[in-house]
Amino acid sequence: MGKPVNHDTYSDDYLRGILRSVRTIAVVGASERPNRPSHYVMAFLQAHGYRVIPVNPRASVPEILGEKVYNTLAEIPEAIDMVDVFRRSEEVAAVADEAIAKGAKVIWMQLGVRDDAAARKAEQAGLKVVMNRCPKIEYPRLFGALAQRSAG
Repeated sequence: MGKPVNHDTYSDDYLRGILRSVRTIAVVGASERPNRPSHYVMAFLQAHGYRVIPVNPRASVPEILGEKVYNTLAEIPEAIDMVDVFRRSEEVAAVADEAIAKGAKVIWMQLGVRDDAAARKAEQAGLKVVMNRCPKIEYPRLFGALAQRSAG
C-alpha cells in the first residue's frame, strides 16, 4: 500500500495528486451562510471544476450553491471521491466511518481538524487522508491562483 503518510507535513506531490484525481467532493458541515468557511470553500471548489455536494442534517434550506443538501454521506445517490470535513475533531471518527462505508477515496479534514485514530482507520481501509489543511488554500498554492482543474 505504500509508506505511511506523515500527517504533520504533506508533500506537494501528495496533495496535488489528490486534488487532480478527485471529481466529486462531499462537504460535511456545509453551511448555507455565505460568511461561513464551508460555504466559500464549497463555492471555490465548484468554481474550479469540482462537483461539490453539501452534507448537513441541520441545514435550514434544501439546496446550497445549487446542490441538494443531504443529511448523511450514505444518502448521496452517487459515488464520492473525497469527503471534506468541516466538523470538530471529536466528530471525525463517525464521518470517517461513513466515508469508508460510502467508498470514498479521500478524507480531507479542514484547518484545526485532526483525528489520528480516524486517519489510521481510513488509511487501513485504503483511503488517502489529509488533516489540518484547506483545499481552498492548497489549490492556488499548488496550481496557481488562476488555474482551472483539467478534466482527466
